[in-house]
Amino acid sequence: MDTPEPLPAPLEVRLEVAVRSLRSPTQRGRRDNQDNYLVVNGQGQCRFLSDQQETQRQLPDWPPGHWRVAVLDGMGGHSHGREAAERAVAGLLALPVATDLDQLSDALDALHHQLYEEFQRAGLETGCTLILLEIPPDGPALLFHVGDSRVYAINSEQVECLTVDHVPATHLALLGLVDNIRWFQQVHVRPNSQISQAFILGSTLGVPSLDVKPLDATLFELHDGNLPLFLRGLGDRRLLPLQSGWIYLLASDGLWHLSNPQAFIRRWPILLGESPHSLEEMLDVLFVELANYIRHQQSQPDDNCTVILLRVPDTSPPSPVPQSTTQGNSHA
Repeated sequence: MDTPEPLPAPLEVRLEVAVRSLRSPTQRGRRDNQDNYLVVNGQGQCRFLSDQQETQRQLPDWPPGHWRVAVLDGMGGHSHGREAAERAVAGLLALPVATDLDQLSDALDALHHQLYEEFQRAGLETGCTLILLEIPPDGPALLFHVGDSRVYAINSEQVECLTVDHVPATHLALLGLVDNIRWFQQVHVRPNSQISQAFILGSTLGVPSLDVKPLDATLFELHDGNLPLFLRGLGDRRLLPLQSGWIYLLASDGLWHLSNPQAFIRRWPILLGESPHSLEEMLDVLFVELANYIRHQQSQPDDNCTVILLRVPDTSPPSPVPQSTTQGNSHA
């Protein structure tokens, strides 16, 4: 009688997650941390920042094996950026579990409008970025993205950016005014702090011209129907399979707020892709390297920096790039 093959371990056992949020990687930068994060594991245990301190909580009736991870970056150029990120996290904690992309999008759009009205009534014009992965125990993750925080996929050979920044250069690309080379230079090579869309704040991405317009209260979703060809497949709200053999990195822009960000990003396959160490140890290495880059550039101070690493242990031969990408999007 043949011995049956063992069943794969539940995802809550197989998924490894590590998170780190620093006010200043060199301890000489920002005086407060306007970033935030949320990690809810497969048992409903969650971690996030409250008043810049890590807080833990147990969520009741959380379905076994379901994960929720998010990175948020409060808008430092506006007042109350930290409060905006904290209110968004509070909303995410109360958000029902989603296993359908439309369900998740509708719930997050509703949360955005609720917080938009709340901050508008208080006379505050602020917001935050939001990268969220809703990860059911089976099936692909659900991605929701607003702003200029990013998701990357890294292995020992390459690093791929899986999101499109909501910045003026992307607006130009939507209007057909920049090609893939100029877009990549403006978004991934030159340091830039401008943003065209934020959670709670609103959007200018959908404006069909370069005229200065008031912010639209409704979030503008990037998808294959409006993205240029060189960014197709990188929509804001989509299914994202988590493949073994890859490390997924969610981060605020403090991780690449450098005079030469690509020099650092090209190091990630060496720092992360081939490491046998835990994700916590990888974060130690990543932040040491980041601090060194910041010190060497001298003129540019460091920013808040929040990173979440995810990994499904490799149990099969290497797989292709986890999401279709296009010319101008690879950093390898």
